[in-house]
Amino acid sequence: MFRKLLLLAGLTLILAACQTATMNKRTETVSSPTPASQTATAATLPSLDGDDQGATHIVKLKNGLTVLIKEDDRFPLVNVRLYVHAGSAYETPEIAGISHLLEHMVFKGTDNRGPGETARQIESVGGSLNAATSFDYTVYYVEVPETQWKLGMDVVTDMAFHQTIDPKELESEKKVVLEELERGEDTPTSKLFKTLQSMVWKDTSYEWPIIGFRDTVSGLTRPQIKQYIATHYQPQSMLLAVVGKVDPDKILAEANELVGGLSNTRSFTPPAPLPIPEAGEGPQAVKLTGKWNKVYMGAAFPIPYGTSAEIPGLEMLCQLMGGDDTSRLYRTFKYEKQMVDDISIAPLSLERGGMLYVHAVLDADKVDEFWTELNKEMASFDPADFTDREIERARLNLENSLFLAKETLSGLAGKLGYFQFLDNGEQAEKNYLFALSQVNRAELKRLFDEYIRPDRLALAVLTPENAEVSAEGLTGITKANWPSKKAAEAKQAAEQAAGPAEVALPGGSKLILLPDDTLPYTAMSMYWTGGDGELTPSQQGLAALTASTLTRGTLQMSATELQDFLSDHAASLGSTAGRNVFALEAKFPTRFTDQVLPVIADTLTSPAFNQTEVDRAKQDQIAAIKQSEDRPLGLAFRHLFPFLYKTGPYALLHQGTPEGVEQFTTADIMRFWGIQSMQPFTLAVCGRFDQASMEAFAERIAQTLTAPTGEYTFANPEWGAEKEEALHLPDRNQAHLLMVFPTPGKTDLEASSKLELLRAALAGQSGLLFRDLRDKQGLAYTVTAMLWQSRNTGFMALYIGTGPDKVDQSIAGFHKVLGELAANALPQDEIDRARNILTGDYYQEHQSLLSRSREAASLQSRGFDLDYERKLIERAQTVTPAEIQAMVKEYLDPAKAYLMKVTP
Repeated sequence: MFRKLLLLAGLTLILAACQTATMNKRTETVSSPTPASQTATAATLPSLDGDDQGATHIVKLKNGLTVLIKEDDRFPLVNVRLYVHAGSAYETPEIAGISHLLEHMVFKGTDNRGPGETARQIESVGGSLNAATSFDYTVYYVEVPETQWKLGMDVVTDMAFHQTIDPKELESEKKVVLEELERGEDTPTSKLFKTLQSMVWKDTSYEWPIIGFRDTVSGLTRPQIKQYIATHYQPQSMLLAVVGKVDPDKILAEANELVGGLSNTRSFTPPAPLPIPEAGEGPQAVKLTGKWNKVYMGAAFPIPYGTSAEIPGLEMLCQLMGGDDTSRLYRTFKYEKQMVDDISIAPLSLERGGMLYVHAVLDADKVDEFWTELNKEMASFDPADFTDREIERARLNLENSLFLAKETLSGLAGKLGYFQFLDNGEQAEKNYLFALSQVNRAELKRLFDEYIRPDRLALAVLTPENAEVSAEGLTGITKANWPSKKAAEAKQAAEQAAGPAEVALPGGSKLILLPDDTLPYTAMSMYWTGGDGELTPSQQGLAALTASTLTRGTLQMSATELQDFLSDHAASLGSTAGRNVFALEAKFPTRFTDQVLPVIADTLTSPAFNQTEVDRAKQDQIAAIKQSEDRPLGLAFRHLFPFLYKTGPYALLHQGTPEGVEQFTTADIMRFWGIQSMQPFTLAVCGRFDQASMEAFAERIAQTLTAPTGEYTFANPEWGAEKEEALHLPDRNQAHLLMVFPTPGKTDLEASSKLELLRAALAGQSGLLFRDLRDKQGLAYTVTAMLWQSRNTGFMALYIGTGPDKVDQSIAGFHKVLGELAANALPQDEIDRARNILTGDYYQEHQSLLSRSREAASLQSRGFDLDYERKLIERAQTVTPAEIQAMVKEYLDPAKAYLMKVTP
């Protein structure tokens, strides 16, 4: 289910996935009847032509492989995914990590495709592909244009059934996985989760990381992988899901052709749920020290498996306690007592078991006080005290998160596939929603008493090296302030898209309307020019701070009242600042338009800028700065722009410095907002809406705020004189390199189209960098290219995360690839691949309502036409290999490069 566990679902897959992907389980209500499973042989395939269009078809082939097909013609795309009951929980300790390594190896060649050819074929038609390993399953998936559905199905089944596992490629890929493992250990949340899983799931196959250990990964052999495939890759243990603009009969026939003739070689017995001991061994705690700025705390309690009838109530309990900014623990410890930078609670439920995870980030000098107060809170906590309003708000937001999975094709396919593979199909979702509707105070209290208990508590703490925090002291605090209780009474079972319109506004502002009637939601993006461009060097960080405080209350609503209102209406409202823009965005169910628009208007015209909220925002920004500098890439990108540029808004530290942020006053924020808000804005609205209401709202805001003092000027910045910057982050495993080349800005459409095409040729799993530096040389887990452009400036960056001993080799690898591009024109098939990637990326990244409103407002505010990106893609279709070669010679000359390194 798309539970409020995305934090943890992401964590588990971050530890493992070759290219991670979060699985959506619980999603929106399905209106079509739950399909009956049909068993088919090659001679007796059922006809699906007479079924309702959009129905979900479930057919079981003769060999037991299940096929799920759903028509969805909103986008010219098809999503194909294959689920296999083979994850880390099906391993033994001796081969820990084999599922994940196998997931890597399927990209290194099959009987039908050579190394890298799988990614190349999919990306060359404008598609994307990926795979992910979880505890309970591995999933392979592609998304392709509708005309390429056969290729998508062939690639996915080829990956699963025809791996070659070349010994030489295996040795190379093991090095890549070890680099990935090292990368994960540089991240606080990954270290926390690895520690907790070994405590909560001790002596089970959930105990070890999905990625495995250094010694087990290093020791894996081709015969072991082949034996693992023979054991677990059985047709009866698989689900093939195809969702999109398809003909169901053709899909079924193709599935039968591809995999219907495969045989099972052994039986499959579904695994039994893990028991939860009545008497726990806790509280138990582990402390890990490192060069961190903050303390990261993770507390976990075992809970039942994912299909348990207890899960809806546990999700409701987590949402109420720590699911969002309106939750009890967030309000208590973040807002009122100001002890933490962040605190949350989320359930992680797997096929055989689960955990309830509490996560907090705070300063070292507040740990004992916070832990004492949290334990007292838990000891006296009574879910029966939740108000009707809190319960209904939590229920609404959980239901809302399910519904929105339909917004993208990938989300819909993941939802349907997960339900069918690990639960009771679409009926399971209906059961879940029914069970959620039945959760009451008594049920919440029973679940709290049963599962959130000190004797089942496992605690992991990451601290700075000199922090005066001890594991023994923390367990002592728990024993003193949260005495164990007996389990509550015995468990009781519970069931369970049109064209744009533009409207001119007073003062030079503009309204853009993008109707899409697919979902009953409205997305709004409001952009101004300005942001960091309105600041002096001494004010760096002020635009970001203003954006953070703008949505923290109005003169009519306090910050907590505003949060309550948004949560009650399943709405979101946020503000951001960029190098040249300032933006406010909102998304909400269309039926709440009359309630939400006045609140947005008040946020813009009468923000409170309350001193207490300003102080909280300052501490949040300072905490974000410190946390970014705990992460190698966070450190690199924080300092990248001031390294590259010496003038203009690009030379500033976007979030400022801790000292500078601390000095800002409420008057500074109000003064900046006064200047920023007077500029003309562009408001783009996408989704379902009433045009008259939107025009009236936009006109009112324009008349109230806009008083332009002159046209905003985009800077033509001066580049830095120093060409190399070396940053150090001790006690990390990897080095991170960015080789950066100055380029023109977006106003040069001709150059931009060529640069985007060049970036597409370099990046991606089938890109030139990946094929050379990773596939051939095994230098890194991640290597890619990125293009950043403002209006008048830009840069192309080559990135690699590698071992500290491979820095020089990686730089030489960059030079080699660029040298070959300058010396030899790209083959036409590489150009074609890059063109298709540009097209495919564009449509895949612009499916959500908010992504489309954001694109329109951002382009218009910076002076570009609404169809700028499409014009760029059209021009790219005519770019020649000679033109790309000329761009490399002109802009990607290593002699012109800036080099940023982050090393241990």
